[in-house]
Amino acid sequence: MHHISAKYLLLVIFITSVLSAAAQSSNLDRQSSTRENSPYSRYGVGEMRNAANISLRGMGSVTSAYSSGTNVNAENPASYAGLRLTTYEASIEANTKTVVSGVDKYKTGNGTLNYMNIGIPLGKYAGMALGYRPISRTFYLLNDTSLVDSFGKAIKSYSGEGTLSQGYIGFAGNYKGISLGFNFGYVFGTTEIINSMEPLDITSKVISSRFYRKTRIGGIYWDAGAMYEHSITKKLGLRGGATLHISQGLKATRDEYWISYKFQTDTPYQNVGNVSKVTIPTRYSAGIQLVSTDHWTVGVDYSAAQWGQFRSYGLTDSFAQSNYRIAVGGEFCPNPDAKTQYLSKVTYRLGFYYGTDPVMLRNTQLNYYAVTGGFSLPFKKNIARLHTSIEIGRRGTTANGLFKENFVRVGLGLSLNDKWFIKRKYD
Repeated sequence: MHHISAKYLLLVIFITSVLSAAAQSSNLDRQSSTRENSPYSRYGVGEMRNAANISLRGMGSVTSAYSSGTNVNAENPASYAGLRLTTYEASIEANTKTVVSGVDKYKTGNGTLNYMNIGIPLGKYAGMALGYRPISRTFYLLNDTSLVDSFGKAIKSYSGEGTLSQGYIGFAGNYKGISLGFNFGYVFGTTEIINSMEPLDITSKVISSRFYRKTRIGGIYWDAGAMYEHSITKKLGLRGGATLHISQGLKATRDEYWISYKFQTDTPYQNVGNVSKVTIPTRYSAGIQLVSTDHWTVGVDYSAAQWGQFRSYGLTDSFAQSNYRIAVGGEFCPNPDAKTQYLSKVTYRLGFYYGTDPVMLRNTQLNYYAVTGGFSLPFKKNIARLHTSIEIGRRGTTANGLFKENFVRVGLGLSLNDKWFIKRKYD
């Protein structure tokens, strides 16, 4: 009876922490909505977000071949077969950016809920997970002063805000060192875009105008993964992994209005309930990790996406045909069973990643890179851990009149572990 009470107590603590994180994230979003600004999120479905476990983000997000008995790696569903304890996870993320364009420079940032996962072992050779993961986020505000034909000068404003997320459930099984798994879920989100034009002065003949577009996206989405683990020696193993996300179409419903106002408000054009598709491109990854029973892991990942496949209402966007990402990283725990030396039980992580950006503007290939780090702090009896990560890097370029973003991302995650479905000898 005591064991059952402890189990439910853990679940209550987890749910409370998730709700608290969501509330804090919502407040952060509202407080920073006037400050956050990422120009490149204007394209496609927005800026793609990293939904990897905070632990993995500290080691460069080398997710393809990572499996843990106490962490959920939703980036490769084959890893669920390695779960040994029921695991509850939630995290929040904050980032700050310095956006540079020519001699102009400004700072922006936001904080938000990152993911919520529950991982459950199903016997010795299988496991499952379910939860919520972010996909992308749109948040930009741009102004431009220009001459509108012979009508005069005007201030043009471009703004957008929205998110795309996924609720998922996944399963995996292992047979003779080979694990196969899949995630199946529903992607949902809404994006609002407002482009406006205002006369710069009273001599201008430009009519104040606003172009409003709201797009609601929803649809089934799945991905699959595989892993293979081989023992080199008694204390050293090699694990390889790969994932595949086949190009999939999501249903999109769009409302569009063109509004002009001078002496009175007029709506010369509207199109409500326009249904079409948004095509998310094929993505894949592969990685390898060296795993030691002396409590360390190092690995390398390669991933790529075919952004030339992207379509929104039948139209392409300003994307390269494909992009790639390379990541390296590792973790080390001196002695997880230490009785007195607490720092010996802490897990330390370092990593690095480099990649080409999906967005391509003015025939210029953008890239990004970052150095990462983090650690995990265990609580009493190791039933809970506090995870941290930090990424310091750069995206884009100021060449050809484009934007460069210097960013710092900080992640904070909580994981709780418990034993389910284990028959007890004594009650």
